[in-house]
Amino acid sequence: MKLNSIEVIGKRKSSIAKIILFLPKDGGGEILINGEKAFNYLQNNLRTLKVVCSPFELLNINNYKVHAYVKGGGLSGQADAIKLAISKSLSVFIEKEDKKKLKVNGFLTRNSLCKERRKYGLKKARKAPQFSKR
Repeated sequence: MKLNSIEVIGKRKSSIAKIILFLPKDGGGEILINGEKAFNYLQNNLRTLKVVCSPFELLNINNYKVHAYVKGGGLSGQADAIKLAISKSLSVFIEKEDKKKLKVNGFLTRNSLCKERRKYGLKKARKAPQFSKR
């Protein structure tokens, strides 16, 4: 039995993306994020749209349909979370050599960087109050 859709979760900073990837026989690449077209949801920002579509471009896949549900964080973090989820879901459908391409280019690795917590006695995570000598 061959799968035609898969559901995967991706995370980045405080963003969580749950995507459903469909690989139909025909049709163009369509990405819906929270019910809107990706271009509109990402506020017409081509850079973040390119981040979301980069796994498909790397593997030269033109027939796909993605439904993404994202919450938390900003647009950049959400785009990276969607990219990770798409890459994870593609790794189920593709051959080992293509999976290796994704791994080498860092698409299957979660970026664990997040905001550092604020410490007491400081204004921010590392910003100290101004030192007064006298």
